[in-house]
Amino acid sequence: MGNTLDHKCPSCNAVLKFNPHGQNWVCEYCKNKYTIEQLEEYEKKSNKVLEKEPEVKKSDIDVYICPNCGAQIITDPSVSATSCVYCKNTAILKDKLQGEFNPNYVIPFKKTKEDAIDAFKKLGKGKPLMPRAFSKKENINEMSGIYIPFWLYDYNSDGVVEAHCNRITSWSSGNYRYTKTDTFLVTRGGNMSFEKIPVDGSKRFQNDIMNSIEPFDYNDMKEFNYSYLSGFLSEKYDITKEEAQEDAINRAKESFKEQMKKDIIGYNSTTIVKDNINLVNTNSSYVLLPVWMLNIKYKDKIYTFAMNGQTGKLIGDIPIDNKKAILIFIITFAICFLIAFVFMYISRGQI
Repeated sequence: MGNTLDHKCPSCNAVLKFNPHGQNWVCEYCKNKYTIEQLEEYEKKSNKVLEKEPEVKKSDIDVYICPNCGAQIITDPSVSATSCVYCKNTAILKDKLQGEFNPNYVIPFKKTKEDAIDAFKKLGKGKPLMPRAFSKKENINEMSGIYIPFWLYDYNSDGVVEAHCNRITSWSSGNYRYTKTDTFLVTRGGNMSFEKIPVDGSKRFQNDIMNSIEPFDYNDMKEFNYSYLSGFLSEKYDITKEEAQEDAINRAKESFKEQMKKDIIGYNSTTIVKDNINLVNTNSSYVLLPVWMLNIKYKDKIYTFAMNGQTGKLIGDIPIDNKKAILIFIITFAICFLIAFVFMYISRGQI
């Protein structure tokens, strides 16, 4: 039987949510504030659970009953925290976060939904050709805070790289200009340590988007506690540690080669042609990282915007509304034509 934490205020029993700015839990009704230690103590004394209805479970959905209002909560199997669409009560699906799916660490949100919306609005400022869908309040308010599953890898590495390096010299003699290119085979070797190389552990989120909002400050990483998920969505990994490790290895090797390349100086160009790099995995961690996400559909295409929920780094491209572009062109052309016509009329009158 599945279960979740039912986050309620110990004082008034209202829904309790995590406050990114204060890094604590604030009740929206009685205004009481709680630390993680206070919540842990409260949860030991009384902890309601959401009960899953096994008879309605299918291969692609999970169904829970909200203990706050009795409504059904239907989720995807990869979802580990959601909310009731009726009473907005946080539903942390505890059975999705146990055993191998129990995260080691979490970086709590530092940016609120209001911070994310403000950042998105600033992205659209000064863009008159932005489609109307990207400025509609009902679309922008769909901004969601999601804890994305990541794997973090530590490696010790040693290796050797070989590079073709060109040194170009030029000189003039008489009426001629000469250029000479000398090519050298250069070898560099060394050892490096890598800590916390992140790899997205969810198939639902594009790797290029997740990579673009890096880096995260791992100094803020906390031991995982379910309470940090209160008020947010969350996913569990569906890419295993072994499957994700290939990306981490590639990133480590590319970083090793880039560092060796930087150590080769005195040449006009350097191209690494061969490498022999050994990596030893010293540690792996399963963590949840905070991301604000917004999806807007425009002309049958989904445009995704993501903001690092810790640092505030925002990525996403806003398309051009071709109808607006044509309209602005027509108006500009008409104004220029009118100005030219008036100028010609005045000029003729002065002759």
